[in-house]
Amino acid sequence: MANSFATRLAAALLVACLATAARAEDEAPQPSPSPSVQAPGGGQNPSGQTPSGQKGRGGRGEAGSGANAAANASTAEQHRLPPDSTTKQSVALPGRTLNFSATAGSIRVFDDKGEPLADIAYTSYQLDGAEKANRPVTFLFNGGPGSASAWLQFGNVGPWRLPFDGDGAVSSAPPELQANADTWLDFTDLVFIDPVGTGYSRFVTTSEDARKRFFTVDGDANSVALVIRRWLEKYDRLTSPKYVTGESYGGIRGPKVVRNLQMQQGVGVRGLILISPVLDFRDYAGSSILQYVASLPTMAAVARQAKGPVTREDLADVESYARGDFLLDLVKGQADTEATTRLADKVANLTGIDQAVSRRLAGRFDIGEFRREFDRKNGKVTGRYDASVEGFDPYPDSSYFRFNDPSGDPLMAPLTSAAVDLTTRRLNWRPDGSYHLLSETVNKGWEFGHGINPAESVTQLRQMLALDPKMRLLVGHGLFDLATPYFASRIILDQLPAFAGPSRTKLAVYPGGHMFYSRDGSRQAFRKEVEALVK
Repeated sequence: MANSFATRLAAALLVACLATAARAEDEAPQPSPSPSVQAPGGGQNPSGQTPSGQKGRGGRGEAGSGANAAANASTAEQHRLPPDSTTKQSVALPGRTLNFSATAGSIRVFDDKGEPLADIAYTSYQLDGAEKANRPVTFLFNGGPGSASAWLQFGNVGPWRLPFDGDGAVSSAPPELQANADTWLDFTDLVFIDPVGTGYSRFVTTSEDARKRFFTVDGDANSVALVIRRWLEKYDRLTSPKYVTGESYGGIRGPKVVRNLQMQQGVGVRGLILISPVLDFRDYAGSSILQYVASLPTMAAVARQAKGPVTREDLADVESYARGDFLLDLVKGQADTEATTRLADKVANLTGIDQAVSRRLAGRFDIGEFRREFDRKNGKVTGRYDASVEGFDPYPDSSYFRFNDPSGDPLMAPLTSAAVDLTTRRLNWRPDGSYHLLSETVNKGWEFGHGINPAESVTQLRQMLALDPKMRLLVGHGLFDLATPYFASRIILDQLPAFAGPSRTKLAVYPGGHMFYSRDGSRQAFRKEVEALVK
């Protein structure tokens, strides 16, 4: 134990560590974090430099640092988000009325020289009359990278909800929020976090090096973990039961955040909830044949739902084939013409795609090819987030893929408008600048890492479950999600050691897509799973 502690302490003193003396600017004075707090960039800093203490000077303490510090302070004040706004709110729901405090605000993150780096925005909901020590609190974020948390807040979890289906799934739909009878606020307080560059969160530094370190796998996770700890300190909630929820790329971020909280921030977490997560980029892209294994059950589910309702139980034969004869024929390779023809014909039968097309592609459909070929005869493409949703191909005769996502793109306008309206009007928090639901700047600038180790969070999943035998993991997926197919998570979870067995980890799969919670039945069923986990 002593040697392990000494090793971690020594590593912490050597690693580039923006949060070594990181602080958050709260209304009341806050204690300094421990020396082991890692900063954005952590193990992903390609330059190997320590965090910059002076603007553009790499923290070398050269002459003129005082002038630079003053300039940075001036810049930070110009970009400062407004003071937190707390309002009393109430929602009338079937059989009960929830009274709660809603806060829209931000937490400022500093570097190891005490210079401000970013204001990270959050929206929190705390139920009135609850005892803080026993009241659970759940921290939620979406993915992207570059996505704000509005998808989870207004599509699934928060006290108000925006319909994502039917007439609500078009760009011109009115952004009118409704009281959410399926909110999690009944059994846990909620804190929605927008990582820097998303929502209203923003940099207040002009240092490009500092900015880049936030847009890395480890730097992002470390900064979110630091914000969670600071929120807990600010609202006297360190003794509350704590949970973390991440969606999509949140499957990479979530386990890393929990691990950082455990080891660097001194904060224990009772449960991790992942919604439509990606857990490992290594095996589901490029030349890996496992990408075809992971996506086949979803493609078959899309074909079957076109004929009637489908549940995961209806796909038992496809799952068995995918991890059995399908995988064996894939491994034999296209040089084995008998195996390739057998595989291609079976895939055509399961997906409904023309046999000639399947043979031409050797039964190996990537996501884009399936989306276009599934209903190409009618000039339509399927969604990526929800392949049960179809839209017109704007260039049906083109040899190139020139279509977007009919299941996700129409939600951008109403969701952005709803988020801005709630924040500025109902919650009375009015930042200047634009709200970014999905930031292309963040996504295109993201550093996933180089070399033979693409981003994955399975390592942290194993570590956090091994460290705390009481911690539990819940993973929810939609049957028709081609962005993060559910069977990919099934394969990964099946590889966890026995100590992380069914009593501690659970995969729940529902009709729907990436945002399966857009469907009433799926949202309500998953809420019951979450409530059981928290209680």
